[in-house]
Amino acid sequence: MYTSAPMTSSTTAPLMLSVSGCRGVVGASLTPEVVARFAGAYASWLLDRSAGRPVTVVLGRDGRAGCHMVHRAALAGLCGSGCDVIDLGVAMTPTTAVLTDAYRAQSPDAAVAGMVITASHNPQNWNGLKCLLAESGDHASAACAPPAKDAGSIIERFRSGPIRTAEWNDVGEITEDDSAPETHADRLLAALEESRLTDDASALARGLNVAVDSVNASGAAGSLLFLESLGIEEILRLGAEETGIFPRPPEPTAENLALPGGLRDAVRESECDIGFAQDPDADRLAIIDERGEYIGEEYTLALSTLALLESMKRAGEPTAGLAIVTNLSTSRMTDDVAARYGARVIRTPVGEANVVEAMKREHAVLGGEGNGGTIWPRVAYVRDSLTAMALALWLISPAGAGNGKKRRLSEVIASLPAYAIRKRKTDLASPGLAAPALERLAAAHKDQHVDLRDGAWIDFRSGSLAGKAWLHVRPSNTEPILRLIAEAPTIREADAILDQAAEFLR
Repeated sequence: MYTSAPMTSSTTAPLMLSVSGCRGVVGASLTPEVVARFAGAYASWLLDRSAGRPVTVVLGRDGRAGCHMVHRAALAGLCGSGCDVIDLGVAMTPTTAVLTDAYRAQSPDAAVAGMVITASHNPQNWNGLKCLLAESGDHASAACAPPAKDAGSIIERFRSGPIRTAEWNDVGEITEDDSAPETHADRLLAALEESRLTDDASALARGLNVAVDSVNASGAAGSLLFLESLGIEEILRLGAEETGIFPRPPEPTAENLALPGGLRDAVRESECDIGFAQDPDADRLAIIDERGEYIGEEYTLALSTLALLESMKRAGEPTAGLAIVTNLSTSRMTDDVAARYGARVIRTPVGEANVVEAMKREHAVLGGEGNGGTIWPRVAYVRDSLTAMALALWLISPAGAGNGKKRRLSEVIASLPAYAIRKRKTDLASPGLAAPALERLAAAHKDQHVDLRDGAWIDFRSGSLAGKAWLHVRPSNTEPILRLIAEAPTIREADAILDQAAEFLR
């Protein structure tokens, strides 16, 4: 789903509406009116489906500078429609999901949902609103983004109404809760022990030295609390000032983490065992090895899969036939790792909601996306950087896969299959230009396997790259661009695929 609301005529600051929620440029496409209306539309939709029960919305924000306007406008929209609000203040997206679960369990007579004020990895001047629903999961109630059909209903309500307006005596109440980081950490610690990754989560990472870059946003407090709870005493913190001013571009890419004085330098100079980089709302994680080398977001889910399946094997639990779910744009590494244990990988269109929907349908033990997002149902049906940290630490810890000895992350990475994945983006003057460009691309590759569920996904079935490469071109859900991703055995081959694809997209 990719739409631009008609409320703005700006081509440089569109209002993006999708399964990822609502995003725009603050002061341009994202104004107090727009924020309050979108929050009110969500509240009205929740009230309509609550069957007369009161509705509570758990609200968190990623802490980026300027978010106080969006925060207050969202509060006005939610309360003004008659929803009560639990205000967490600055909180990670996965933390907001966990708290949504917790309040749902505490309030069986109320309908509970969540909302996060965030633009994820978008630049400093962007912000937005992400909706979370509380539903039942395999291991516990879990929060997830609305499925596409529900997201469409919320968008339609935003555009056309009706939006509820509560009378003075029905305006929602606001309650503040500052316990969110502890609740999230406790839930993850319990999941580590219940899944038998460790008998004592508080000692899982003892003896390891870790660096973490939280980009001065919501992950700063929560990551410190969680890493300390795993027994880590040496934690080098970057981007932990909680000012909301990003000290680097917010997306945790190789280029952004290689800036002078950044995470790669810090890991190398301080001789850390591992480095973690979050995005502003801390649902994604990029990893740096002990040499200061960027592992990449594509490895995050593969490492999580390796840790979970290996721990199950060591515990004597069957892994054959287990489902791992990811999207079309994710590296084959996860497929190869899963195959070692007889597990299967199911692919979906891009979008966390699509992955989660398939995870629930297939009773998947793990899921996620190649953007650094790991989803573990034992914690929440939301990408969670803390979960990814825990599983990566298990792989190198003496108390985990190290069997009494510290392992080098670079050695773990060397044991994984190697692919080159390359990503590019191209601007769109308008969303209407995407469809004809994708049609040209699909027609040019008619001899390969073409999947049109989400843009054009081309799996090479003939030629020298048969069974070794794929190309995915799709409109972004969050920006007015086409995303191009190619995977092949070498960088040269992946770049050649992208170069050729660009010719058909002009």
